[in-house]
Parts: sequence; structure tokens; C-alpha cells
Amino acid sequence: MASATSFYDFKPLDKRGQEVPLETYKGKVVLVVNTASKCGFTPQYAGLESLYTKLKQSHGDDFVILGFPCNQFGSQEPGSDEEIQNFCQVNYGVSFPIMKKIDVNGDAAAPLYQWLKEVKPGLMGLKRVKWNFEKFLIGRDGNVKGRWASSTKPQALEEPILEELKKPNPQAGEAGKL
Repeated sequence: MASATSFYDFKPLDKRGQEVPLETYKGKVVLVVNTASKCGFTPQYAGLESLYTKLKQSHGDDFVILGFPCNQFGSQEPGSDEEIQNFCQVNYGVSFPIMKKIDVNGDAAAPLYQWLKEVKPGLMGLKRVKWNFEKFLIGRDGNVKGRWASSTKPQALEEPILEELKKPNPQAGEAGKL
């Protein structure tokens, strides 16, 4: 983790436990959200899916949401990875990737979340995730562009996401120089 310099340096696990090299998202805008199925903020899945669907229509694969289930806040995500996937699909029609359940705080925190909290601390410099459904926006360059509290509704993030999507894709720039 100490050598990580961007979002692309990590390989979290997907719902099947397979590594997902985040470098596959180079040049894309990514919203990272820690999620839970039995939380007062759980209805945000609907808002996240709506945002994801809308931006995919206008920007194709340039935008992705990655959900990271976490059971650290009030034991509000007690299910297995399979149960979580089923819940998200059946109740909210979630089509964005829901990754393997992780810890976001403490000694066992996933390396990605250790890095996110280090580069974009919360209020008063706190380097911890406060609750479910905190959101981190990753720009096309792999750097954290914003962090929002659980209470921030997904639709409120449309403008900052669109601002990042307007920025040139560094991957496309390389191809254009050939």
C-alpha cells in the first residue's frame, strides 16, 4: 500500500473472489461506494443504479460504479457475497459491479480503502470511513477527486461526475498521438 500512487495500483476481489486489476478502469471515471443491505441508506442503491444507467447512456463505458459491501457498521451487511448479489439484483436491479465484502476500517481494511482514506481524509482530517454509503470519486487520471458522506444522495453527484467526464481521457490521448 505504501507504494500505491493511484487507484490503478489495486486489485480488489470481485464477487467470486477473483482479483480485479483496477488498471482495467484507466481513463474512466469511477465512483467507489461502501454498501450495506440493511441500512437506512440502502435505498441509495436505487439512486446509484439510476445514475449509473443515465450516465452509461450518455457516456458509454467511461463511467462505472464499484460497490464494496461492508459489515463494519451496525452489522448491516451480514449476508454472504452470493446473498448480497441476489439482494442488490432483486430489490434494486443493480447492474454495476458489487465486489466481494470487505472491511473499510481497522487493521483488516482493504488496501484500496486504506489508500482512499489516506489521500482523501474525511471531515477534520479523520482517516476512517464514518458509515455505509460513503462515496469516493476517482478521475480519469486515477486520483481521488471527491469524497461524500453517506447522507449525500447519488443524484447530487451527477454534476461532479459530469465535470470529470468532460476532462480528456489520457488513454485516448495516447492513441491519438500515433
